[in-house]
Amino acid sequence: MSAGAPPRLVILLLALAGFASMASMRVTDAMLPALSQAFARPVADVAQNITLFAIAYGVMQLCYGPLGDRFGTLRVIGLATLASALGALGSALAESLPMLLASRTLNGATAAAIIPLSMAWVGDNVPYEQRQVTLVHMLSGAVLGLISGQVAGGFLADTLGWPAAFTLLTLLFLGAGGLLLVALRRQPALSPPRAEQGRIAFFARIREVLLIARARRILALVFLEGIAAFGALAFVASHLYTRLDVSLTQAGLMVALFGVGGLIFAALARPLVARLGEPGLAAGGGVLMGLGFVGLALATLPALATASAFAAGLGFYMMHSTLQINATQMAPAMRGTAMAVFAGCLFLGQSVGVSLGGLVLRLADSLWLLAGAGLWLLALGLVFAWLLRQWHGEREAATALS
Repeated sequence: MSAGAPPRLVILLLALAGFASMASMRVTDAMLPALSQAFARPVADVAQNITLFAIAYGVMQLCYGPLGDRFGTLRVIGLATLASALGALGSALAESLPMLLASRTLNGATAAAIIPLSMAWVGDNVPYEQRQVTLVHMLSGAVLGLISGQVAGGFLADTLGWPAAFTLLTLLFLGAGGLLLVALRRQPALSPPRAEQGRIAFFARIREVLLIARARRILALVFLEGIAAFGALAFVASHLYTRLDVSLTQAGLMVALFGVGGLIFAALARPLVARLGEPGLAAGGGVLMGLGFVGLALATLPALATASAFAAGLGFYMMHSTLQINATQMAPAMRGTAMAVFAGCLFLGQSVGVSLGGLVLRLADSLWLLAGAGLWLLALGLVFAWLLRQWHGEREAATALS
């Protein structure tokens, strides 16, 4: 398909699917204390549902990228979104922790296709100069999902009970997946296959991406970002619930300001990108995340925790969107595979981060977990900004010689 203005309906449906995907990923953050009580297990044990979701989400990227290249990104997204409804329904019906863990694993394995293949579709259909802003606008659905998942998880756990949140997710997945497949049936040219017919060489395609030096650096950065940002974020609501003695609903609302920071960035993306440039976004994002997570760790008042969550979220989306735009150019001929590996590294990092967070909680207070994540992200943003300056210098030198 030519690189023109993509159909608004497709962008909206991808945003809706991304909303459901991120809501399902974050929905149990604020309900961990409620799940702990329901299954009579420690918070660190029930937090395994986040780890397993993230592991399945990350590992399955290795399959969905080549599948998207082979069969068409929108087709794979639509089918995977419908399959995600099964995992969400199983979570709603779970009567034991093992059943919940199995359903959350299925949910993660199927939701894995949505966001990375959506980014690949935008990469195929939007010129580079417009791509970062388009990605930010499309991924606003994912940001809203993050906010809604955290808020709804805590609110419904306090009111209707935690299964209600998964029932709502089931309906969202069914609606988004069904409408995407209907749109594709009416306009098959929206998502043509990119690869030739025949055997899908999963590992060969992934190996080709990993042979690119810049791709390896970007993947390492996003993996380290996932460890600190999403790993720590999973425990913020529980930290505030205990430290500030607030309800699960209040804790979820405070953490939701992380996503509001992302929405503010989406609204201001065009002027910020033009004014700060990629190195400025990376460095500024790292500084804001550092201040935000340290502020969450030390907060003694709800207002300070709310402001810190907002700063952390604004900083995360400043830096992560810059990683995304660079990732879309890692391997243009295999963009579906490249973006799937990118997302896989992010969420495998999350699974490592949640596991490390559970270990820290067994040995120390959550304050140290959040403060450590903040310092980690500060350093990461500064390193990324330095690399971007190097890459831009190399590009300018190559242009001057040509």
